[in-house]
Amino acid sequence: MTRYIDVNDLTQLVSHKGLTACLAEMAECIREDYLRWHEFDKCARLANHSKEGVIELMPVSDTSLYAFKYVNGHPKNTLNGMLTVMAFGALADVDTGKPVLLSEMTLTTAIRTAATSALAARYMARPGSRSMALIGNGSQSEFQAVAFHTMLDINEIRLFDIDPKATRKLAKNLESFPALKIVISTSVAEAVRGADIVTTVTADKAYATILTPEMIEPGMHLNAVGGDCPGKTELHREIVGRSRVIVEFEPQSRIEGEIQQMPSDSPVIEFWRVVNGQEAGRKHADEVTLFDSVGFALEDYSALRYVLAVALACNIGREIELVPELENPKDLYARLITAKTEVHKRRA
Repeated sequence: MTRYIDVNDLTQLVSHKGLTACLAEMAECIREDYLRWHEFDKCARLANHSKEGVIELMPVSDTSLYAFKYVNGHPKNTLNGMLTVMAFGALADVDTGKPVLLSEMTLTTAIRTAATSALAARYMARPGSRSMALIGNGSQSEFQAVAFHTMLDINEIRLFDIDPKATRKLAKNLESFPALKIVISTSVAEAVRGADIVTTVTADKAYATILTPEMIEPGMHLNAVGGDCPGKTELHREIVGRSRVIVEFEPQSRIEGEIQQMPSDSPVIEFWRVVNGQEAGRKHADEVTLFDSVGFALEDYSALRYVLAVALACNIGREIELVPELENPKDLYARLITAKTEVHKRRA
C-alpha cells in the first residue's frame, strides 16, 4: 500500500508539529541530504513552457528512494481565483519501484523553499543580521518571514508589493508573531535601505529588475527566490556580477536562475560545497552574497522523506492501493475481474 497525504492531511501534520518546528526540521533534512550530494542521481528539471506559464517535473534519486515533483508556475492564475503554484509529488522504493508516498506538495513546497532560504542564509548572511526586506508579498511570503524570524532571529521585516492588498494580507498574517516588527514600505528602495537581508519572491514571468545596483549596500545578503524559469529574473545583471553567487545545481541555475543573464563561465559556487565546508558562504563582512535559488529536486526529496516520516510516526494520512496488490503478481487481469464482480454484488 501507499501512504497518501492530501492538503487536509498536510495541514494536520503542520498543526500537530507546529510550523516553526516543521521549518527547522525540514531544513535539517535538507542539510543532511546536501551533505550526501554525490550519492544522488541528479538532473535539471524537465519543463514544458506555454505563453502563460510553465509545467515542470523534478526527479532525483539515491540508492534507496526515487522522488519526483509535478509543479506549475502560472502568474496570471490569481486573476481567476487559482494559485500561481500547485504541486504534488511521490516517493518510490528504488529496489522495487513501488510507490511508498503520494503527497500534496503545494504547501510542502512553500515550507521547503522557506526552509532552504533560511538554511542558506545561515551560511551566507552576516552574523547578527536582524532586518530583512521582503519584496513580493504573495503566497510564499509568510513562510519566508516565519523561517527567517524563527531560524535566524530576524526581528524586523520591511514589506513591499505592487499590490497593497497583498502587503496588508501578509502583515495581518504575521500578527501572531508579536516579537516581529513589521514595517510597510512605499517602494522597493525604501524597504531595502539598510536591510541586512533582502528576499525577493515576485511572480512575474519576465526579465524584471526588482533590485537595481544603487539599492545594494556592502554586506547585504540577497535571497533571490522568484526568478525560477527561463526568461524570469528579479535582479539587475550588474548586481549578480559583483556578488558572491551560491546556486543549488549549476546546470539548472544557468537556465533558470539570475545567472541566466551572465556568461556561461561566470563564477558560481554550488550550495553543497558550502554545506560541506569546501567553500565559505561569505568571505568578509562587506561582501554582497547572493543565493540564486530556483528550487532543486533534492530539496523535494528531503521534504517528502520528512513528510513520510512524520506521517507514519503520527498516523497521519491513509493507505491507498495506488498500484494493484495481487495474490499472483503474474495475473494482473484477475484484478479487473475481481473488481467487476464486486461492482455486480453491490448493485444486486
